[in-house]
Amino acid sequence: MEKNEIIVLTITAMSSEGSGIGRYDGMAVFVPMTAVGDTAEVLILKVKSNCAYGKLLRLITPSPDREENNCDVFSKCGGCVYRHISYSAECQIKQKKVEDAVYRIGGVYMPPQPICAPSKSERYRNKAQYPINEEGLCGFYAGHSHRIIPCEDCLLQPKEFAKISECFSASLRKRGLSIYNEQTGKGLIRHLYIRKAEATGQIMVCIVVNGDSLPFSEELVDSLKEILKDSLKTVVLNINKEKTNVILGKRLVAIFGDGYIYDELCGIKVRLSPLSFYQVNRSMAEKLYKKAAEYAEADGKTVLDLYCGAGAIGLSMAKKAKQIIGVEIIPDAVRDAEYNAELNQIKNARFICNDAANAASKLKEEGIKPDTVVLDPPRKGCSKELLITVAKDFCPERLVYVSCDPATLARDIKILSELGYELKEYTPFDLFPRTSHVETAALFLHDINS
Repeated sequence: MEKNEIIVLTITAMSSEGSGIGRYDGMAVFVPMTAVGDTAEVLILKVKSNCAYGKLLRLITPSPDREENNCDVFSKCGGCVYRHISYSAECQIKQKKVEDAVYRIGGVYMPPQPICAPSKSERYRNKAQYPINEEGLCGFYAGHSHRIIPCEDCLLQPKEFAKISECFSASLRKRGLSIYNEQTGKGLIRHLYIRKAEATGQIMVCIVVNGDSLPFSEELVDSLKEILKDSLKTVVLNINKEKTNVILGKRLVAIFGDGYIYDELCGIKVRLSPLSFYQVNRSMAEKLYKKAAEYAEADGKTVLDLYCGAGAIGLSMAKKAKQIIGVEIIPDAVRDAEYNAELNQIKNARFICNDAANAASKLKEEGIKPDTVVLDPPRKGCSKELLITVAKDFCPERLVYVSCDPATLARDIKILSELGYELKEYTPFDLFPRTSHVETAALFLHDINS
């Protein structure tokens, strides 16, 4: 097999990133936009020693899972990867993705509980971050690049977001404001960032600028008020003058409202700023957090919530727990968590701003012995040092792990097993329909004989 060769390939599996996989002359070939059951003509784009990458040219026999794509920028934008197959087929792929990782990497053969899927696979996101192209159009980055693909209306976003981005782009073109250039570091407008609180309907519009002000701010606010009416709660400038591809800077200036919107999650009122961490699919986050609470069995117990963010998981358990201790390294998130505890009149929650491993060591010095530890780490998972501290120094009865990456969850399952914690049950949750991502809640129990 060589580059630019055209082959006929039958797709028999799916990769973790959503590409179809077929085998040709014994070598795995990865082809985006294909599905299990497809037979297709494929153009080979790259050949490595152990695999190859191709491009779909023509379907010879389509998979029974295929359905008509309903998005004009699918295959160009770097978001969705499963818009060409049925949602039920997508859920089966994600269920198998988690199960395979737990078996192959974690060394545990245990089928997961059935994947928890939402009632709708469209319009579920409560947040969007739009880069702006040179013409002032909002869009999304193409996969594995910073090339902007204009998009009038993303089907994963609320309909209001399309109206806001259209209004914003029109204002940019009218005023002729400069667009930030990543190579030169010049230009004013960097990103448009929108949040919507599903429970209250409140909307936040945040403009990320390479400067201290926005020339047409009053005019823009008036235009947004006209479009959104009372739904518009606040408009915020985020100041980011750094020559970096990090979207948000640290400084916020409210130009309308107080800089916050308020939502409700698992019966907890939550205040959100542009810098607050918050799950993008609220209704599915509620189901995920309820499963975490079920696994935690927090009634009358001390719960240590590591990587707590704005405190949503721990605070949702606070009414039943004896004490909640949340740990988070981002100061703004800790302030959000403390405010949310006060907002909900929760007196038995305490939050610590520190690295999870350092905080765990300090809590050990205080003599804190949590009954349950909740881990909700970033995609890279937990450090081995942290898992050792949790298992050896705290030795909780229960450990609940909320994961956004099956591979790192599976790696940590293996480590925890060696530390005396046995995986008892795990449940996949599809918080990100049409994308390759899947979350998982897992329960570990301490083996008293270890």
